Amino acid sequence: MKIIAINGSPRKKWNTATLLEKALEGAASLGAETELIHLYDLNYKGCISCFACKTRGHKSYGKCVVQDDLTPIFKEIEGVKALILGSPIYFGSATGEMRSFLERLLFPYLMYTDPPQTLFPGEISTGFIYTMNVSEEVMMEWGYVQNFNRTAMVLHRIFGASETLINCDTYQFEDYSKYVADRFDPEKKAARHRDIFPLECQKAFEMGARFVTAKG
Repeated sequence: MKIIAINGSPRKKWNTATLLEKALEGAASLGAETELIHLYDLNYKGCISCFACKTRGHKSYGKCVVQDDLTPIFKEIEGVKALILGSPIYFGSATGEMRSFLERLLFPYLMYTDPPQTLFPGEISTGFIYTMNVSEEVMMEWGYVQNFNRTAMVLHRIFGASETLINCDTYQFEDYSKYVADRFDPEKKAARHRDIFPLECQKAFEMGARFVTAKG
């Protein structure tokens, strides 16, 4: 079995990527084949609203007709055991690359029926790992969770299962003195990264392991 993780961060060795790597480590610990894909390495755009995936009798019904770097990834996802997504939060939402990826991945499977149904072949587990600089209090106050819940709802509808892992108050810089970021306390940030982030890594590890044993 294979589990794929999709990194929607431009950074390959920081908070989001680290948590995704830990999730894959958890899956690999139970024998799963794993792969980490960095979206910022790929050449693609979001949905172009051509509706080929919705056209009766079209050869691309239920598939994205656009051919680019995402095409082989979409094909591979149809054969995985689980899909784990990860993104930092930019202005309350996932990165533009992750949003464009999700448009292209999800829309072809969503049938315009009442009630909506999915064309995805089978069921897989999905997870979404979010990282953000803001505190949990600010996250709740600014309504980030509603956005996360909507994404989880769509993932559940398309693929059959979804769960979310949220990592707040992240450590953004190795050296805060180089940046204009006076509103943050570097020592508190460093302490949280030292004491709390390993716990979040363990949660990600457990997510990956859990997906290997999940039904479906």
